[in-house]
Amino acid sequence: MKKKGFQGRGYNPYLLPPWLRKTRFFCKQIIIPITVFQGIRTIIIPTTGDIIFLLILAGLCYLFITDFI
Repeated sequence: MKKKGFQGRGYNPYLLPPWLRKTRFFCKQIIIPITVFQGIRTIIIPTTGDIIFLLILAGLCYLFITDFI
């Protein structure tokens, strides 16, 4: 039985519009330095908001590295 819809196709970033590919590439390059800075900031002055923001950034880093986004 064949899969229907998007599940049957693989992810191909070249099918995205050019502006979205450029934005994705830029975000992929800048997310790790921002996460490191936020981690240092969280170690120095830990607040609940900083910890939540760091977890969100770490999740985004993981998603960009594994090419899920």
